[in-house]
Amino acid sequence: MLRFLFISIVSLAGLNSCAQKNNTPKIKKENKRMTNATSTASLDTATFGTGCFWCTEAIFQQLEGVEKVTSGYSGGTVPNPTYEQVCSKTTGHAECLNIMYDPKKISFDELLEVFWQTHDPTTLNRQGADAGPQYRSVVFYHNDEQKAKAAKYKTELDKSGAFDKPIVTTLEPFTVFYPAEDYHQNYYRNNTSQGYCQFVIRPKLEKFEKVFKSKLKKN
Repeated sequence: MLRFLFISIVSLAGLNSCAQKNNTPKIKKENKRMTNATSTASLDTATFGTGCFWCTEAIFQQLEGVEKVTSGYSGGTVPNPTYEQVCSKTTGHAECLNIMYDPKKISFDELLEVFWQTHDPTTLNRQGADAGPQYRSVVFYHNDEQKAKAAKYKTELDKSGAFDKPIVTTLEPFTVFYPAEDYHQNYYRNNTSQGYCQFVIRPKLEKFEKVFKSKLKKN
């Protein structure tokens, strides 16, 4: 069953490309604020790279206990990068999600479960038609506990044969997260009728909602 769920969800990852971002109006990013690992006292933070942040932002926003999901960039060397710079594949940054969550309602282990099942962690620097280091599968761990849990989960999945190929997800220490431009935030919610949202994001979201029904926010 686990193998079936992984295959059914991950198979959607290759349906299309986020290349349609190039058709999005280019809004200049001004006074972009740099955030660090700290959050409010009651919340913890997880930072995941799953390829195009449009798709999985909409997924993590559905989870009970997740208070805020921000699309952005992490893992690179260029301070305060623009989307165009990240797309040039020279900054070292990955598109990623900064997820603030209530550990009393959802655990890091549960977030990892969603992470592994909603993208393809076996393709190096690629998700579907999106290619480049900015689309790498990565867990940016905030502490040793997150690192250990991610490493254990990765090892167990490889041993279980859940995927046909070895997992290439990298585990990288979190340093700094840069929020993406405003037009990238809440992309699915703000552009539901757009073609990419209807034909790529929505099918992934429907699969996710069926598999993780018990973990969704109550409307």
